[in-house]
Amino acid sequence: INKKRKKIFFLQNMNNSTLENSFNTNYDELNFAEKAWTNYFNSFESEAIATAIIAFLMHEIVYFGRCIPFIIADYIPSFAKYKLQPNKVNTAGEQWICLKSVLTSHFLIELPLIFGFHPIATLFGMDITTVPFPHWQTMSYQIALFFIIEDTFHYWAHRLLHYGPFYKYIHKQHHEYSAPFGLAAEYAHPLEVLILGTGTIGGPLLWVSITHNLHLMTVFIWISLRLFQAIDAHSGYDFPWSLRHFLPFWAGAEHHDYHHMAFVNCFSTSFRWWDHLMGTDLKYKSYRKKRADELKAIAASGSTAASSSDNKKTN
Repeated sequence: INKKRKKIFFLQNMNNSTLENSFNTNYDELNFAEKAWTNYFNSFESEAIATAIIAFLMHEIVYFGRCIPFIIADYIPSFAKYKLQPNKVNTAGEQWICLKSVLTSHFLIELPLIFGFHPIATLFGMDITTVPFPHWQTMSYQIALFFIIEDTFHYWAHRLLHYGPFYKYIHKQHHEYSAPFGLAAEYAHPLEVLILGTGTIGGPLLWVSITHNLHLMTVFIWISLRLFQAIDAHSGYDFPWSLRHFLPFWAGAEHHDYHHMAFVNCFSTSFRWWDHLMGTDLKYKSYRKKRADELKAIAASGSTAASSSDNKKTN
């Protein structure tokens, strides 16, 4: 078995079966992750089933793992000052309803789609089991491109879902929580899951269909980062270390939370530029300016009161 595993480059034939070929890299030269990847796929007779299982497990671990810190933050008083809508609290019952709906969607909608991913990906020429993995620079520019494609698709599809019957019969479910929380990121009608999910997986499939240069590991990293972004945007928290404070064009929770609160404006996911270009952030900007002025007034009145108190003590 060890000799067999040292011939580690896997290539896909037309029947989607896994072949092993000798190549310039041997098993001992792989890093830990690449060896684990090789051993995992070697343990399955069906590459399609192996791909579906690891993809679904990755999705569940990342999704709920990313939600946990925000759930914990809800019970730590010192984090309350970072809540975007501190006066709106979702009850445990509401969150439980959300969790049940999300799990139902994961198992009945997303899992079957995940099982259908492998034949499409291999048809377009995606590398599934090949090791070593692509260089980090290759992964980086591909993932950056996927973020841009998804954000563009999501902006226009999301705007469409706010139109008349599309909102009433599809998108309204997602807006049941006007003060969103992490678990609600994928709380949506099945049709919305299909429509907006196209932006996430469509970018990689489009890219590999044109270039025939994409690895499944790159797709996994991309989807993990997309889940991180989506859950953060629905978290209801804007921390000093939130990404938008370092990247001005990043949307983040502060941007998307307004969309849930007001049901208008801020249709993008990751970036602010489409909302800026199309003028769908004007109400959001007006609201933020008003809030900033209110906070300044409160700070000024507090400073004046403190100064007056000090003067009285002096006299």
